[in-house]
Amino acid sequence: MSGQNTVNPSAESIAASARAAAKGRGLPPVHLWNPPHCGDLDMRIARDGTWFYMGTPIGRPELVRLFSTILRKDGDAYVLVTPVEKVGITVEDAPFVAVDFEATGAGQTQSLSFTTNVGDKAQAGPNVPIRVERDPVTGEPSPYVRIRANLDALIDRKSFYRLVEIGTSEHHEGADWFGLWSDGVFFPIIPSAELVE
Repeated sequence: MSGQNTVNPSAESIAASARAAAKGRGLPPVHLWNPPHCGDLDMRIARDGTWFYMGTPIGRPELVRLFSTILRKDGDAYVLVTPVEKVGITVEDAPFVAVDFEATGAGQTQSLSFTTNVGDKAQAGPNVPIRVERDPVTGEPSPYVRIRANLDALIDRKSFYRLVEIGTSEHHEGADWFGLWSDGVFFPIIPSAELVE
């Protein structure tokens, strides 16, 4: 007998630890926590931003928000972390979905502020990049914005269409690109030559 208690992680224990850790305002300092890895939890974030536990959607938005505040990316793995335990979860694409944005200003003075499905806000700029990945077969774009510490949001289709409407062509790194300005940074989306009129 080693005298150690075996820990079986559950959504309930993680939620209780997260509530205890979230006493102040703002996001918990998950980057400072280094608890032991307690295994994987049967929790999944679908591409559309829906959180599932044991195959069932989590229907309480406040619980999803709570879990989202203790999410961290360690290398290529996503974990829920509290001061006392860390568990792996599955993320199909990005952990968040940017469901809306607000644009102020124009051209190089434009600012783009995004809102996620869990209520986070992020303003694109030097430390909050927008990037677009394209499917190598179909060419279909998947746009993302950084929300916090290595955690991205997939920009939903309606927001992406609105972004394209306010995009502009610029000479960028030796080529003409169609993209977006935010906080003085140009984010390329697609080579201008590939734009379909």
